[in-house]
Amino acid sequence: MSPIRIGTRNSPLAMWQALKVQKKFKELGFQAVIVPITSHGDKNLTQPLYQMDIIGVFTRDLDIALLNDKIDVAVHSLKDVPTLLPEGIHLSAVLERDYEADVLVRNPNKIDKLSSYENLYLGTGSLRRRAFWKAKYPEVTFGNIRGNVQTRLSKLDSEGFDGTIFSLAGIKRLGLPLDYEVLDFIIPAPAQGVVGITSLEKNRELTELVRKINHKDTQICIDIERDFLNSIEGGCTAPIGALAKIKNNHVYFKAGIVSLDGTKKVLLDESFPISESYEKGRILALKAKKMGAEEIINEIKAYRE
Repeated sequence: MSPIRIGTRNSPLAMWQALKVQKKFKELGFQAVIVPITSHGDKNLTQPLYQMDIIGVFTRDLDIALLNDKIDVAVHSLKDVPTLLPEGIHLSAVLERDYEADVLVRNPNKIDKLSSYENLYLGTGSLRRRAFWKAKYPEVTFGNIRGNVQTRLSKLDSEGFDGTIFSLAGIKRLGLPLDYEVLDFIIPAPAQGVVGITSLEKNRELTELVRKINHKDTQICIDIERDFLNSIEGGCTAPIGALAKIKNNHVYFKAGIVSLDGTKKVLLDESFPISESYEKGRILALKAKKMGAEEIINEIKAYRE
């Protein structure tokens, strides 16, 4: 069998994810090579993600490479992957989630004035992070910031930000010696902190091989989170958080959707046996809609149009 070609974005964090998958394959006795591919989202670092009218802005180029037989599998940060994949491509495995939280990294040169979370000037291109922060601390102001972890850190000073928000997974995986504060008032993006592997549906032999590295509990959790997102009708950039965790054969699920100005929010906090997890994401999305989530989504759609 030829070495498995692993497609990935070429940022340091994406390469870490690809190397992790490569190691998993090698542990099964299969050789794998990494094929870096530059995504559209990595080429355009000036426009906010929510203004880029492309579904799967970080995944499309890898999808094309899969469909054109340039790679055998694609490795993604799963929170960036649309809930509806292109025809012929499926999510064949996920690795165990390590860190799901969002964290604040402050500008070290402005640390003396940053004792509270109010009145900060924060760099983030995420509507979700902006909305959840606004709901808790309405006096904050935001500026757009894009790029990989290293690029965003350099922009803290050059663009005068008091701080920026990262996924804790990115900081931990790259081993960055940064001081950070966990933002427990921001519900993570669906599938945040999870590495996903996609492949072609028609390649059944490869799919069976890839499924050997699938982490079952993480799969159960992200299925609920992504079904919730899909059923709410929010894309990867929408201000929707969803997180499922398994403990003692029960799933503990929290989710929220917040208006862009932070004044309206719908929050869910549920628990149920794992045996009841099938279709649960859709059921809970319906509940959230009845609580007002649909109204918030319609407002956001109108804003974006």
